[in-house]
Amino acid sequence: MPEGQDAAERDSGAGSGGDGKGPEPKVGLWHRLLLALPSARRSEEKPSFGERVSSAVLKPPEGGEEAEARAPESIEDLEYKNRYADDTERLIGLVAAPLSAAIALVVTANQISNDPKHTSTYHVLELMFLAMAALLMAAAWYRKRLFMGILLALIGLGIFNLHYWEFGIPFVLAGAWYLVRAYRAQRALKDAQAGGGAAAGGGAAAGGGSGDGGRAPSQSKRYTPPTPSRRRGQDKRQAG
Repeated sequence: MPEGQDAAERDSGAGSGGDGKGPEPKVGLWHRLLLALPSARRSEEKPSFGERVSSAVLKPPEGGEEAEARAPESIEDLEYKNRYADDTERLIGLVAAPLSAAIALVVTANQISNDPKHTSTYHVLELMFLAMAALLMAAAWYRKRLFMGILLALIGLGIFNLHYWEFGIPFVLAGAWYLVRAYRAQRALKDAQAGGGAAAGGGAAAGGGSGDGGRAPSQSKRYTPPTPSRRRGQDKRQAG
């Protein structure tokens, strides 16, 4: 092959990038500056607003590997969750207790100023709200989920009955949330205990059946006296 033709082929291969896909596009200086910015890099992987809202509201489905890797909780763990609140529930209770006391002071002071004839009644209500706030603080400190739900619901209903709906509704909803979580924890514990008892009973039955090699139970060795049989002749004579 002539040397001139080889040189031409090498030049054409070098010009096309060596892979036959043509020359690579040139990137301008302005494009390079935009790519160098960190915000431009994050925008490529940043999800849209709808995806962020759906991920925040809806619980994403668990993959098969994650569902298999998650081991079932033991009865001891379920008993602890049923008896004590978690850190999030405790934190909400610790914040809601002083907040409810402050709202009670503001509400009763406003009611006293608007209706001074029933000052004693509003003072009694104020003391009741403060007592429930103190009990709520104690229940949150000792992680008592059910008591926190009841106290939050009572505080919310009391404030709601005074026509301060913007303060009462959040406490009612928070109390309902605590009560629902307490019910779910108790139901999960009962289901686990029922399943464990059934499994234990089935295992005991299987163990009893396999312990004697699957044989039928032996006949009792207890002595049973034979029943006296009557002959036909005797029956006829007695009948005659």
